[in-house]
Amino acid sequence: MEFFKKYLNNKYFYSGLLFVVWILFFDQNNLIEQIKLSKKLDDLESQKEFYQKEIKKTSEEIKGFETDTTLLEKFARERYYMKKSNEDVYVITHDKGEEE
Repeated sequence: MEFFKKYLNNKYFYSGLLFVVWILFFDQNNLIEQIKLSKKLDDLESQKEFYQKEIKKTSEEIKGFETDTTLLEKFARERYYMKKSNEDVYVITHDKGEEE
């Protein structure tokens, strides 16, 4: 008990305790902000992984288009509804609520 009384009567103990409380809760870079920033960093890293996979997939598609003209023609027809001059293209869409 004598050990704790020694610290309770010490002004440096109180100033150190005040400093720790200030850093944990009231400072601009407090503990709560650090947790929020850590979560945001994790989200951004997962987005980075997603976009890197998409870039890799798109790069492979581009390499395929450069070498295979039939693949390029298929892509243009499906994605951009392009057609040859002597063709007619009909786009058929299904309603979301309608079952096949």
